[in-house]
Amino acid sequence: MTTLAPIDCDIHPSIPNLAALLPYLEDHWRETVRLRGMDELNSISYPARSPLTARPDWRPDRGKPAATLEQIRNECLDPFGSALAICNCLYGVQLLFSEDMAAAFARAVNSWVAAELLDREPRLRASIVVPTQNVELAVDEIERRAGDPRFVQVLLLASGDQPLGKRVYWPIYAAAARHRLTIGIHAGSAYHNPPTAVGWPSYYTEDYTAQAQAFQTQLSSLICEGVFNQYPDLMVVLLESGWTWLPAHLWRLTKYWRGLRMEIPWVDRSPFDIVRSNVRLSLQPTDGPPDSASLERVIEHLQSDALLLFSTDYPHWQFDGADPLPDGLPASLVRKIMVDNPRATYARLLEPVR
Repeated sequence: MTTLAPIDCDIHPSIPNLAALLPYLEDHWRETVRLRGMDELNSISYPARSPLTARPDWRPDRGKPAATLEQIRNECLDPFGSALAICNCLYGVQLLFSEDMAAAFARAVNSWVAAELLDREPRLRASIVVPTQNVELAVDEIERRAGDPRFVQVLLLASGDQPLGKRVYWPIYAAAARHRLTIGIHAGSAYHNPPTAVGWPSYYTEDYTAQAQAFQTQLSSLICEGVFNQYPDLMVVLLESGWTWLPAHLWRLTKYWRGLRMEIPWVDRSPFDIVRSNVRLSLQPTDGPPDSASLERVIEHLQSDALLLFSTDYPHWQFDGADPLPDGLPASLVRKIMVDNPRATYARLLEPVR
């Protein structure tokens, strides 16, 4: 592992249990939880006992992985020497069909993250969890948290009710741009629809592999619907998306953009150019070829040294040992990935925090 102090752009603190959120819920919603007998908001995106959900040495004997600040410090921040780490809290807020309940839980999750993590550990930053079931309520939550510079990103899921380029979501992007917040799109699903284009698969292996298709769809949607034309300074980060699929997808998208430009005349730059200026991807998982020479060729096909951001994806199991950097990264690229690219991507990382 290099001696550089990296900025980890994707870690996943766990809400220990629903009871931990009760102090951060309004009285009405605490009573609702009690009356309904609610116990958890679990998503099948990361099944509790799936090997991928937590690396074996990060899985405690009791309780959830990454559920305490002590775990996060001892297993992630200190071993990797991270100068900063961005908390992307994956909790089942997006699963709910009640817009008001989703907004209440999003507020509680963000309040829990601020009080239990950010207030106690200066190396941590966070994403704002929003209820995408109702865009107005999502914007309300962005406005509520935007005054805290420790929140540097708005967190969305790769699989929801419709493609994220649709104009119904544009108020979220307008609020993010207004407050210099990055948009993070993370692997995961609301499970209101099948995770594949042809229905429900049988196995988690299929589900997780299909996440790459969801990211490709979302990237195409953002470009073709004109989000980056409307918000030219907006940065979008694809989190836990993998990245070796990107060149082939952009080659195909660029080919048909050239042939069908009359359909989307507002897209006045090639998809490659738009991605180079407005889109970034987290390093883990690196789902590339096993030999370093082949991986270097994939990196050359990215045509940019600014696209990749350092991430451990803690506590998910994407690598073994103490070095998240895959073999084959040119030395000239390592500092860019670990420090320079994250600083350039997250404008609010540079803001002073009291």
